[in-house]
Amino acid sequence: MKITELLEKNTIKLKLESDTKSEVINELVNILDSAGKLNDREEYKKQILKRESEFSTGIGEGIAIPHAKTSSVKIPSLAFGIKKEGLDYESLDGTDAKLFFMIAATEGADNEHLDTLARLSSMLMNEEFKDKLMSAESKDTVLNLIDEQEKEYIKSKKINVEPAENNLDEKS
Repeated sequence: MKITELLEKNTIKLKLESDTKSEVINELVNILDSAGKLNDREEYKKQILKRESEFSTGIGEGIAIPHAKTSSVKIPSLAFGIKKEGLDYESLDGTDAKLFFMIAATEGADNEHLDTLARLSSMLMNEEFKDKLMSAESKDTVLNLIDEQEKEYIKSKKINVEPAENNLDEKS
């Protein structure tokens, strides 16, 4: 599944208001909930926090990718936010996180979210791409940047990415 099939305008926030790790998690969970992607906001947040307690999803170099696979997710999706000043996310390299991608995967789905996580992580290793995301002035720009970067990544790796309707095992 392509990243742009999971990320929508209503799950993007160009200027996160949070100042702490717990606040940014809450803000991103609220974005997903407001967009109608969750069955149970509190349970999803609980699963995100459980995952964070095991190992920080602050992968370093200014990036955090909190994620959970749970029945509290109604529709597999991504939330994206930018905090230009950065905030302490207990990242592996000790740097403040500035780009946040929250992955919400349904419990009944295969490990598609892990493929998305790996692809996203690889794409974010490109400094020019990260810089463009940081300076994006619109949600459309974010979606276009991600789509173009993902197309390049898929082409370079010769990956076959199936459309969502063919590769998704959702629970109702």
